[in-house]
Amino acid sequence: MAVKALIPLLITFILGTLCLQGFNLVFTQVGKDVGAPAQASLITALPSIVLGIVCFVYGSLGDFVSLKKLVIVGITLLLAGSVFGFVANFWFKANIWTVIIARVIQTAGEQVAGSVYLVVASKYLKDSLKVIFFGIFTAGYQVSAAIGVFAAGWLTSIHWQYLFLIPIVTVLFLPLLLHNLPNKSGTGESVDVWGFVIFGTATAFLTLFFSYSAWWMLLVSAALYVVFAVYIHKAKNPFITPDFFHNKRWIMAISLILLFYLPNYSFSPIFNAIGSEIYHLGTQTVSLYIVWAFIVAAIFGTCSGWIIDKIGKKTGIITAACLQLAGLIIASFCVKVSPGALAAAGCLYYAGVGLLYSPVVDTVLGTLTKDESGRGVGMNDLAMNVAGSIGIAIIGGLMTSKPMTGFSLAGLTGSAANYGNLFLVASIATIVGLAVFLIFNKKIYADK
Repeated sequence: MAVKALIPLLITFILGTLCLQGFNLVFTQVGKDVGAPAQASLITALPSIVLGIVCFVYGSLGDFVSLKKLVIVGITLLLAGSVFGFVANFWFKANIWTVIIARVIQTAGEQVAGSVYLVVASKYLKDSLKVIFFGIFTAGYQVSAAIGVFAAGWLTSIHWQYLFLIPIVTVLFLPLLLHNLPNKSGTGESVDVWGFVIFGTATAFLTLFFSYSAWWMLLVSAALYVVFAVYIHKAKNPFITPDFFHNKRWIMAISLILLFYLPNYSFSPIFNAIGSEIYHLGTQTVSLYIVWAFIVAAIFGTCSGWIIDKIGKKTGIITAACLQLAGLIIASFCVKVSPGALAAAGCLYYAGVGLLYSPVVDTVLGTLTKDESGRGVGMNDLAMNVAGSIGIAIIGGLMTSKPMTGFSLAGLTGSAANYGNLFLVASIATIVGLAVFLIFNKKIYADK
């Protein structure tokens, strides 16, 4: 019966992530509208930190507690954040922190459907179907991105505050989800609250460091990770044992996610900034260009199960990485060619994004036992979202400070040079990720 919940979970996930994608596109404009342009990147960065943490928590809890309870908690938070965000910023004077707080609450709830979907797919589907449903999942994510970008462009011409209201529709799917999801999940052991708190807080400080460049935050994060390491050696029933981190195949595989997803949130805000500053286009017009990239990603995500079945996971990961790399490098040379050329480069990049998810997630989860699949899903989502939030914090800071205006391989100058170089900076992580996979893929798949 749990498998019947996959489609409503996917639809709920798509609706719930529209805000994330919409605000990711227009966070610079929102920052200006609320009088805090210097802190605009936090509208995406801080919710992304929370997203990484709740992804990890929801996924990991799938090994221990009722999936129905997770869905109830998540959708409740999503609705509360949606209502608060709209009321506080539409009926009252909009403020950077009411926007951020609302997005944080929304984000804490919106990911529940995605995490539960992945837990159900990894626990209840046979191996031959997992790659297909992982591909459908990333296609759903990209569909939400496409709709979110289009909605952001349209709603910013009216009031961007309406973006907050989109996820309210998810409440309609709650009865169907509660009917099909299992009452119990996993071992039934008590939840390791202290373990989650220590690990989640350490991760939050690590990601905040990249937003604020405050070294004390990095020191606090390092100290908390040390505390966590000691804790899981001493605790009676930690949610993750030391043996989990001694799995060398898992460590090599999860590093791919950290590297490949570092620039994941960066392409569309760079594109939006170029459209505004270089071509003097409104966000609505920019969205009509970039939306095609997300449509391409959705197509490749939908077909990824079939593609990977034909060419294999190894070739699939290499092909996806090459598409991402080609898109970023070509984009760096297309900043002043035309918005259409830049959108075409975006289609290449997001084709790689759409194709990558299914084989890389299946590869990482393949290094773990079935009993660890919930925690594996949680760690995957944590790695993806923390990497993305670190990437957008770095890119967002460079977009504002514009330190790379003096040199460009494409012969650009000024702001155009800075934007072109930002695409090249983003490509570095993909290059390193591809190198790591080429070097270590035999060890990652050693037991296959």
